[in-house]
Amino acid sequence: MKTKLGLLYGGKSAEHKVSLQTALAVIKALDLEKFDIHPIYINEAGQWIKGPQLMEPAETVKQLEFAAGNETAPAVLAPNVFQKDQQDDAAFDVIFPLLHGPNGEDGTVQGLLELLNLPYVGNGVLASAAGMDKVIMKNIFAQAGLAQVDYVAFIKSEWEKEKEAAYAKVEEELGYPCFVKPANLGSSVGISKCRDRQELETAFAEAFQFDRKIIIEEGVVAREIEVGVLGNDEPKCSVAGEIVPKKDFYDYKAKYEDGETALIIPADLTEEEYQQIKDMAIRAFKALDCSGLVRADFFLTKDGRALINEVNTMPGFTPFSMFPLLWKHTGVEYPQLIERLVQLAKERHAEKQQIKYTF
Repeated sequence: MKTKLGLLYGGKSAEHKVSLQTALAVIKALDLEKFDIHPIYINEAGQWIKGPQLMEPAETVKQLEFAAGNETAPAVLAPNVFQKDQQDDAAFDVIFPLLHGPNGEDGTVQGLLELLNLPYVGNGVLASAAGMDKVIMKNIFAQAGLAQVDYVAFIKSEWEKEKEAAYAKVEEELGYPCFVKPANLGSSVGISKCRDRQELETAFAEAFQFDRKIIIEEGVVAREIEVGVLGNDEPKCSVAGEIVPKKDFYDYKAKYEDGETALIIPADLTEEEYQQIKDMAIRAFKALDCSGLVRADFFLTKDGRALINEVNTMPGFTPFSMFPLLWKHTGVEYPQLIERLVQLAKERHAEKQQIKYTF
């Protein structure tokens, strides 16, 4: 019996286009003999549009951008998207949120799906929200005893009142170089590397365009290593991969547009280095109470010390994405990876149905 799979993508977010690329890649990889694919598009205005069932894979992103207000793809209220159609015997078996950034990867959509009691791929409300907010995530990692770079954080109103004090704190506690990032955005959007005060001031203004809270991290001389984590209560790690940017750092354009980055898989690590990273990735996964998948990102210093940078609770599935490539080199092909994620979603949902809510 085929699985009725709802693909949720787009979103009112700066990462809208990234989500579309991810959705296209997933659709091309899905086995139509195993899945009935139902696209659910959230346009940049925040309208939810349920498209017709895909009888064949989409070939371009344009085919997934449904226009609102017509009979075949009407715009509806979010919860109504998940109701069964008159001709259907059942609602969706599983929802696959392919949303990146705020209003999708941050626990908001996950909360809606929890209220509707629908199985969904990926992390739950808590892990999604904590993983999206880099400040909260790093605070949790610190509590779990995971080594990481030094960091400070500011909210916009705090910075606007005392800009000079904010810059001075960064210089005193972190120094240069440092990295300024929006706290609640992924895909390297709004990130700047700063080498002096002038660049720092510009970076603050840039990052605050995307979020009310920013984080500034100490710059370190280190290799960038990533691993994929897959599972629920007993997560497993992929082989490690290394990112070697041809620019100063792995920015949005290098990730999604020009491919100006070398991805080395598997990374050239000693067994001790790999085990250190693997163990830390699983500890981070459990500290955030993750489920389904994450990509864990690390810095590896010259003396072989691993520092966790962050985890991404909904890593991209684009042709340039590290997560599926890591699992491919581990022996799990892309279609198998998607099927495993759907199975993990069903298993987690089934477990939740055993919880008693009455006395």
